[in-house]
Parts: sequence; C-alpha cells; structure tokens
Amino acid sequence: MGTVTAPHDPLATVVGGTTAKVMAAHLDLRTVGDLLHHYPRRYAERGELTSLGALPLDEHVTVVAEIADARTRPFNNGRGLRLEVTLTDGRGRLRLVFFGRRAVHHHERVLLPGRRGMFAGKVSRFQRELQLSHPAYELLDEESDSAAVEEFAGRPLPIYPACKQLESWRIAKAVALLLDSLAATDWRGIVDPLPESLRERRALLSLPEALEKAHRPHDRADIAAARARLKWDEAFVLQVALARRRRAGAQLPARAREPAVDGLLTTFDQRLPFALTEGQRRVSDEIFADLAAEHPMHRLLQGEVGSGKTLVALRAMLAVADSGGQSALLAPTEVLAQQHHRSITEMLGELAEGGLLGGAERATRVALLTGSMGARARRAALLEAAGGQAGIVIGTHALIEDQVSFADLGLVVVDEQHRFGVQQRDALRAKGERPPHLLVMTATPIPRTVAMTVFGDLETSVLDQLPPGRSPIASHLVPARDKPHFLSRAWDRVREEVASGHQAYVVCPRIGDDTEGRGGGSEADEPPADGEERRPPLAVLDIAEELADGPLSGLRIEVLHGRLAPEEKDEVMRRFAAGGVDALVATTVIEVGVNVPNATVMVIMDADRFGVSQLHQLRGRVGRGSAPGLCLLVTEAAEGGSARQRLAAVAATTDGFELSRIDLEQRREGDVLGQAQSGGRSSLRMLAVIADEETIVEARAEATALVAEDPELASAPELRVTLDALLDAEREEFLEKG
Repeated sequence: MGTVTAPHDPLATVVGGTTAKVMAAHLDLRTVGDLLHHYPRRYAERGELTSLGALPLDEHVTVVAEIADARTRPFNNGRGLRLEVTLTDGRGRLRLVFFGRRAVHHHERVLLPGRRGMFAGKVSRFQRELQLSHPAYELLDEESDSAAVEEFAGRPLPIYPACKQLESWRIAKAVALLLDSLAATDWRGIVDPLPESLRERRALLSLPEALEKAHRPHDRADIAAARARLKWDEAFVLQVALARRRRAGAQLPARAREPAVDGLLTTFDQRLPFALTEGQRRVSDEIFADLAAEHPMHRLLQGEVGSGKTLVALRAMLAVADSGGQSALLAPTEVLAQQHHRSITEMLGELAEGGLLGGAERATRVALLTGSMGARARRAALLEAAGGQAGIVIGTHALIEDQVSFADLGLVVVDEQHRFGVQQRDALRAKGERPPHLLVMTATPIPRTVAMTVFGDLETSVLDQLPPGRSPIASHLVPARDKPHFLSRAWDRVREEVASGHQAYVVCPRIGDDTEGRGGGSEADEPPADGEERRPPLAVLDIAEELADGPLSGLRIEVLHGRLAPEEKDEVMRRFAAGGVDALVATTVIEVGVNVPNATVMVIMDADRFGVSQLHQLRGRVGRGSAPGLCLLVTEAAEGGSARQRLAAVAATTDGFELSRIDLEQRREGDVLGQAQSGGRSSLRMLAVIADEETIVEARAEATALVAEDPELASAPELRVTLDALLDAEREEFLEKG
C-alpha cells in the first residue's frame, strides 16, 4: 500500500480498493482522516463479556460472549439442518443460528461450549428470543489462532461501529495498518489543532499519542487519556469557530432600536390585565439592551411550554415599532401563523388598528402573509409591509419570497427555529437595509451545553417560570395492549371533561386515507419499536370515525391535519377555540402555538411513535387555563422496552429541560455545524454534549480568550488549517448565515 501523507488522502492508499469501497458505501468513511476518527464504540477486557440483556432490535451489533451450548437440529421434515448456538454473558442469553448442511458442519467443529469470541450480526427476534442469523465471528480463546488474540492479548479490545459487510475486527486491522503507515512517516501531515501552550496547561496528550492510545490502548488509563484529549479537540475547534462567528456579528452595523417615551410599548404594558413575571421582565431587559446596540442582536429565547415567549417577543416588536421600524415573525406552519396573528391582534386590541377608524392614537397594524391567501388579501398584506403601515408582519415561508419587501425591517423573530433551514432565515434577514436584529424562539428546552454548541453563536435567554394561573398537567401511561380497560377508562375521562364544560384533543401520528401506503401521511417521528413488525401508525381519519361511532358517540368531533386547505384549518381552530367542538382529532399540527385554555385533556395515540420533546410540546396544549390538565399516553409498546421507558420518563416529569436531556441521551447530537440538527453523521465523534459539560465550558472560555486576542489565529496556524478543513463550503455558509 502507499504511504499516508495527509488526512484527506483516500483510504484506498492504506486499506486497498475493495475495503475502501465497502467503508465508503456502508460506513461513510472515505479518507484517512475519516478512519482515524472512527473511534471504538467501546472496549472489552479480555475476560469481559458483553451484556446481552438490552441488545437493540434490528441493529448490527458486535458482542463478546461465551458459548453455552451448541446443538444441531433437523427441520423441514428432516430435509434441512440447522445449528443453534447459545451465547451467554453469565446472565442473559443470545441465540445464533446457521442453516445448510455445509455451513452447519463447518461451524459445529469450532463453535464449542466454553469457547469465547466476538460475534457480529443484525439482532432479530424469533419465537420471543433475540438471535443473530449467520453471524460473522472471531474466536478469542487460547485454542484460536486468530490474529485478534495475538494483536490484543492482554489489552482492552476495541469494538468499532461496524456493519454487515465489515466486522469490527476487520476495521481494527485496517486501523492498525493506517497507524503503522503514519508512524513510518513520523505522522507527517497530521496537524495538531491545539496550541502547545493549551496542551501543556491542560496536561493533554499530543494528537499522535491520543490516536494511538484510542485505537490500540494497553490499559484503561490509555483510553481515558486519549478520550480526554480528543474531546478537547472537538470542543475547542467548535468553540473557536463559534467565537469567531460571534465576533464577526458584533462588528456588523445595525440600527439601534429603542422604545419611545409613552409610545406603543408603554401603552401596551399599561393595558395588560396581568403583571409580567419576573422572568419575562428580566428577559425583556436583555432583549431591549441588545436592540439598543448598533450591531445586530443574535439571541435565542427558550423556555417551557406556556412560559410567555410570545408576549416577550411582542414587547420587542413594539419597541422596534416605536423606533419607526418593522418586525417579521416567521412561523413554521399556517396554523401557527394564523394563531399568532389572532392572539397578537387580540392582545393589542385598538393598538393594532393604526390609521383605521377606532384605532388608538399610537397604533400600528399586524399583517398576515401565508402562501395560500387569496389574491386580494395577499396584495393588501404586501402593500402594508412595503409601505410600512404594518409594524408587525406575521407569516410562513411566504415571507421569504422575492416580491415581499419591507419599508424598514428592524427585527426578525423566528418561532420554533428547528423547523427552518438556515437559508430561509437568511433570506428574510436580507430584506433589511441593514442587518436586522434576530430573535430565535424555541419551546423545546435546550440543555446549557447544547445551547453552547448548536447555538453557540447566539446569546441565550431562558424563561423558566410559568405565568400565574397556569394549571398543573398530570400525565399517565395507558398500556392499551396489556390493559385494554385502561384505554376504555381514558375515553371515559374525555367524556367526563366534556360533561364538565371542557374540551379534548386526540392526537394521532398519521392522517390516513385510501391513497396512503404503509406509514404514509405521517406527521410524527416513528422510532423503531421493541418488538416484532408493527402495524401502520394510527390515523386521524380512522380514529375520528371509530370514536364517533363508539366511545365518544354523541360528542361534537372534528379533525385537523396538514392536508386540509388553510381556510378549513383556520375555521376548525376557530370553532374549537370558541367551544363549538368537544374533541379535536388532530396530527401534530397542534404541536406548538395553539392556545385554547378550555382544552383540559389530551389523548396521544401510538405515543411511542413520537419523540420525547414532541410529546412534551403536545402535552403543553392542555392545562393552559384555570382547570388542571390531563395527558394520556396510549401505547402498545412492550413492557420493559426502550419505548415504554421513554414514555414513562415523559409521564414522570413536566420539566422540559430534564426531558431534553433524556431525549438527547437517547439519540445522537447530530452535525452541530451542519444543517442537520439531529441524527445522521456527526462532527462530534468523541464529545457528548450532555456528559462532557465541563470540557465544553472550559473550551468555550479558552476559545473566547484566544479569538479576542488573535481573531485571525495568526499565532495558531495549525488550528487555522483544522478550521478550514472542518468548515467546508457548506458549513462555512451555515455559520456565516446562522
């Protein structure tokens, strides 16, 4: 093979063309750098066995286990032969199965009780037992002539993220070839991004040492030292990128926006029928200070469901209107845009009737612009935005279209930011003569370290108080398969709430109609189940019909979903808000922003099909008035499985920040510099944003200090090279527009 000179060298120079193709196709490993940073998922000691009690169904795994027994059995009336091997970790058991006479005769000679090895395959379930069918294996005991035994004798055994086409031990051999090739050139071309002074101050390994010890450790101390160093790499490089972004933003020109004396904001505050919470006042002060500066605000406003973020954003928009500017509020759905328009107009009253008969002396207008509006209404909204009569323009992505212009755009408010791409936000911000201020809102609480990474170029404000009068929400799990009488009781509770003058939501993950295939029309995430092949998710149209003919017969039931025409959706929501509908059967279109204080109970069907944060958002639609809320999580997921555990966590707490930690711990952080904010290939391979809070905090401080002293990184050329490699064209654009 060739000699490695740089991380961007193709893998074929080290591991050969065939292996390189498999790595590219199935593991997304294409370069020397990709393989170097494909770290072991875990390490097994020589005598240590993998816990077999919680293997994930339908995933490819590698386990280290001991053979408990092996039996050859005939099947198909004696015409076929299969070998069943039982693995054990001392407590749990896992079955291996091989079919075919030739395969059986080959494997039964070596897969003998008492032998230990690594076994790799996809976990399936047969007759209620977990099994691997025709797994690959590498034996590790004294009787084996395996290269793995010789290579890792007495050392921790690295277990790599692998695939069916390339087992963990074959990846380990490829990594060993690569490390030997790099060592032969004294690691020439491998750039260490950490400044030497920082490495010494933090007592961190050099990069070659860290990579060698991560892949070929002699003991657990090697692993700990390597992880500490490699986590610092990821945290520090990311925080430097974000610190430079914050510094660049602080140097852009913006128009200072301050509320007028006795202006719109003052008049609005005087008319409020309630007092602002301490948190709302504190966060508003932070925002007003940013708006008064001559560089653009970049602020993230996060808080619990119902904590009053919309009121805080409205006060900011009124401050901008006082200064003669306009604000654009970007909402992810037409239902939410219409809800914002309705609630803000109602809150402002005559203050939203600027220039109209009956309007207040100091008033503005609130315009609504969505993609499905009629031509006349759309033309009127465009004119009010372009002419400056509308101080507040609320809309969906229709706000981004070229024909939409503003007289003086001073503030962009993005609601539920995770629903929008960076380009969409940037297109709206570009409509200002100068860069407008930016306020990003999310009702999905974000742990501190996530805010410091994913949103590290934004200042963060947190609303952690609920306004007075908000009622508690009780949540309960309804195991429909195990205890069908619990589901009957759930519908009884809905009838009881309606009889008391209240209303209900019933949420389903799918719309449902004759044209849908399996899973079609879904508006929810669908995590894999802990069992056999599942039926399609429950659908709004089917459940609404079943309820009307069954447990909720006689009640006024209507449906709401994303395929309804916008005017139909708006009309349904108006009737529901006015009390003309007893039970609204809906998809997740009601997830955010919908505010009907009289709705007190929510039944979420197939709750295991939704993510933790999504369930918390949905639950926040009830308990918004003086009566307590009730959320019932209906599931057929098996007891003891991860889906049931997830639902139990949601039922156990209404603390959104705690739930967000649980949610993040159950899935990958995603590419924090790229546009995919969850799942997929991550630029964080070693760093865990929840577990490694201390490292992230310290790296942020080091990065901020370095960029303040040396913004061009002239004193750290290796770091600059690493940043250039990390921030490829797409990610650089993401940061520039973020």
